[in-house]
Amino acid sequence: MRLVAAGVMARVEASHQIMAQDVLPGQTIAIASTFAFAPRLLRETHGIPVTVIHLSPSVLGSEFCAPRFSPLGHMTALPRFVKRFIWRTMDSKFMDPLYTVPFNQVRARLGLPPVARMFHQWLHQADTTLCMAPDWFAARQPDWPVQLEMTGFPMAEHGENQPLPIELTDFIDAGPAPVVITAGTANAVSHAFFSSAIAACRLLGKRAIVVTSDPKQLPPDLPYGMIHVSYAPFAALLPHALAFIPHGGIGSVSQALRAGVPQMIQPMAFDQFDNASRVTQLGVGNEVLPRHFAPERVARSLETLVTDASVVASCKRYKDLLQDADGIMQTCNRLLEALNN
Repeated sequence: MRLVAAGVMARVEASHQIMAQDVLPGQTIAIASTFAFAPRLLRETHGIPVTVIHLSPSVLGSEFCAPRFSPLGHMTALPRFVKRFIWRTMDSKFMDPLYTVPFNQVRARLGLPPVARMFHQWLHQADTTLCMAPDWFAARQPDWPVQLEMTGFPMAEHGENQPLPIELTDFIDAGPAPVVITAGTANAVSHAFFSSAIAACRLLGKRAIVVTSDPKQLPPDLPYGMIHVSYAPFAALLPHALAFIPHGGIGSVSQALRAGVPQMIQPMAFDQFDNASRVTQLGVGNEVLPRHFAPERVARSLETLVTDASVVASCKRYKDLLQDADGIMQTCNRLLEALNN
């Protein structure tokens, strides 16, 4: 957390100065991702409209159904005043020292007043705030920002137009549908995850495609019936999968929902616990926490997942919902409409 915060905050002031050079009065709009603070500053220093875009609902704190950041869950059994205390404590002990304090130093140099608990309300303050997920994935909470729009998953991937590599199509055509295993693109310490997932597939006699850009995380030799690739477009690959074993990042989760493939998630950090809970609640998958992610446990969970008729039916339901929504086009149209407003 400290490394992430240091990297983010070190670039805020310089980014603001660079972006300010491109502002044309009356002709400029700024778009900010969750951790892009410089565009928000432009709203105050230059009076330009700003849209904040959150890729995952996990950043939307709530005293009702709180996002989940750990194995502890959504705190549904706790009264609201306890959740309010927990949010305040997290801000004062972690988020404020790492973010709010250095950010207010930048604001002071720009002649702006300080902000309090920037990860409470300030993070969402903009002319338009978008969450790139459908409301059936994350139901709107009463204390979410009033200006928030749920746009649907962006599905920004090249799989519809980019064919699979010939080695993958040959492998897929050579036998039963494989299990797809990945820990995401920003992970280099998932040796145990890959080892257990691969061993579980071997125990069940399932073929597997292992996707990672860092093969040092893999066993020296993959079992027969398994293949490693550094990259594969999930939009093209996942419709061929029997099941999906990911880390639970929002991009991987949304692509699996679109493909209608069951998911068994091992959440590790960030938004992954929250996404895993939502996948489980939708009935399209399950989760196995890292401390339980042993080959035999993974194999049992995977076997249950791919043989459960209710999971198959739920996967089809949400696949149809996403196809009916017309994917990227609907999201882009909603985005443009929100920006115009």
